[in-house]
Amino acid sequence: MFRSRRRAIGIALLLILPLILAACSTTGGKKAAQAGSSVAAGHANTQQYTIAMITHAAPGDTFWDIIRHGALAAAAKDNITLKYSSDPDPTKQAALIQDAINSKVAGIAVTDPNPAAICPTIQKAVQAGIPVVMFNAGVSNWQQCGGMSYFGQDESIAGLAAGKRLAQAGAKHVLCVLQATGQVQLEARCNGVQKGLGGAATMSKLYVNGTDNSAVLSGISAKLAQDKTIDAVLTLGAPIALIAIQSIQQSHSTAKLYTFDTNAAEIAKIKSGAVQWAVDQQPYLQGYLSVDSLWLYLTNGNIIGGGVTVLTGPAFIDASNVAKVSQYALAGNR
Repeated sequence: MFRSRRRAIGIALLLILPLILAACSTTGGKKAAQAGSSVAAGHANTQQYTIAMITHAAPGDTFWDIIRHGALAAAAKDNITLKYSSDPDPTKQAALIQDAINSKVAGIAVTDPNPAAICPTIQKAVQAGIPVVMFNAGVSNWQQCGGMSYFGQDESIAGLAAGKRLAQAGAKHVLCVLQATGQVQLEARCNGVQKGLGGAATMSKLYVNGTDNSAVLSGISAKLAQDKTIDAVLTLGAPIALIAIQSIQQSHSTAKLYTFDTNAAEIAKIKSGAVQWAVDQQPYLQGYLSVDSLWLYLTNGNIIGGGVTVLTGPAFIDASNVAKVSQYALAGNR
């Protein structure tokens, strides 16, 4: 009888055990997530912080709208108040950084297209005890400036990749159009292209005023009319690429158009074949990671990147993947 009772208890335990395990699997994970909810992904209930994002964006450049979309998405998730400001003049951008220091923000995300003018003010922020992350421009000097992390594209690597693809496409004379002077990241792109081309093609530079559309149009048109050997035009920004389409038509050039960076209008031009491909550095990701990384540092002491650049590019958008990307571009995120 004792043996029968023991057997009955054993059978009962076998029947109950799956229920116990099921209960553990459904409630244990939930409790673990609740225990770490203060730093978990989702909508944060952590302390509210104010973060300044300061860029060298020129008025009307839609590239920066994509960066802001990413930054605002992270800010909304992380209970962050984001103060965005920009100025293409490096002296004025440095002044904006100083304003952020004076207002005692909890963190700063900043671009550095002109190290001589901007890096010293970034260092002042760090000395004031404000954590700084850098993104988009400043890949060669962000550690020197005191940045905790850097999110972006190594423009030399991106230029090299673009140059190799141009050579493979059979380009012989590439016109690299720079929409601003004195910006190290633009120079790095063109110089990388020259290296990527190797001996397969020549490259010339054309500087235009990217804040003046009519000047961009006339500048590129004149160059193409004057030099018919140019068979490839490479612009360094999506808005400039859209103007270059008009320049190619206006000058009756047979050159093909390639570009860095994207927006919704340009994605449509890749679909139509007016633009062959774009080098995508994923600006939404740059904005998102910059804000999110500061939140992680402020709430949990995390630093992303391990002291090396966190690369967001280069990626290429062309006929093979443009249909997929276009749905995100329409939302303003690519």
